[in-house]
Amino acid sequence: MPSTTTAPPGRSSSTPTASVRNRNICWSPSRTAPWPPCNATRPKPERAAMQFVVDALLRAGDLMLVTLGLSTVYALVRFPNLAQTEYATVGAFMGLLFAGFGLPLWAAALAASAITGAFAVALHRLTFAPLLKVSPVIAMIGSLAAAIIVRSVIQATAGTRSTRFDLPIEAPMTVLGAAITPTQAVILTVTAVFVAGFLLVLYRTGLGRSMRAVATQPELARACGIDSARVVDAIGFMGGAFAALGGVLLAVGSQVHFNMGQDLLLPVFAAAIVGGLGSPVGAVFGCLALAIVETLVTNLNFGFLTGDDFLYVPLAYGPAAGFCLLVLTLIVRPNGLFFRESARV
Repeated sequence: MPSTTTAPPGRSSSTPTASVRNRNICWSPSRTAPWPPCNATRPKPERAAMQFVVDALLRAGDLMLVTLGLSTVYALVRFPNLAQTEYATVGAFMGLLFAGFGLPLWAAALAASAITGAFAVALHRLTFAPLLKVSPVIAMIGSLAAAIIVRSVIQATAGTRSTRFDLPIEAPMTVLGAAITPTQAVILTVTAVFVAGFLLVLYRTGLGRSMRAVATQPELARACGIDSARVVDAIGFMGGAFAALGGVLLAVGSQVHFNMGQDLLLPVFAAAIVGGLGSPVGAVFGCLALAIVETLVTNLNFGFLTGDDFLYVPLAYGPAAGFCLLVLTLIVRPNGLFFRESARV
């Protein structure tokens, strides 16, 4: 449990919210341990650097699978699906439901991902595909309506109270001087494996070649006999499944609530735009860039600016730093850091 010691000036001593999760040393916030007394010994620079890396990776992991699905689907259908983050909420609640039936967590996560992927394909066929024939803008508005409907259904059926997976409380372990819980280590590993696997499929398989062909030259791809509708369905399934898996992993590390998708919407789109909307590789680096900026701003002690011993940016303002990065990226590279019109994927 978090310590009851007083936080340093510029920091609240109240318990952090679940979305921020745990925090540690008084000179620098972390996600794995509570505040110690402010006269605690300052950690060595190399230990602080490793803790910063771990915290940034944890934040990037919160967003990466959802962002990867969003950016990949956009590369094919060419409209921003605002319902993409709601798939994470659907997946989290489905995973919680299956876990309540007695399934192991890994099986519950896979089942939730598969069902949510099928739901994403059905929603695209029945709603977004007809609207795309009118215009991408109309399809985007339709996706906003779909997101609101999905969120409302979840709220009506699951309620507004947050809940958690039934997991034991873990003490953080120390890896190269950085504190991280075993569950967080598993979450990072699973995220890395699925991201690497998807990129291998994209660049080393026939499905990946077909997808890149449909994304860059759809008419030529159809002329070559590629079934573009089937490719869109396959990628739509992957996008929904990845978002659901990301939602389950996020819920395992924090909690499940009906507003998860809305909380993810802005940072996920910011990361996708920074990396280059439509670029899967850009989505990965966009999440990393956003996480680094958010973590850096909330970890730095700005006391030297005012002469105070401690002065930190409140944790609630961390996302604002990420949006400053977004604005800067739009000014310097409006299409994102990794966007290439000739090869969006």
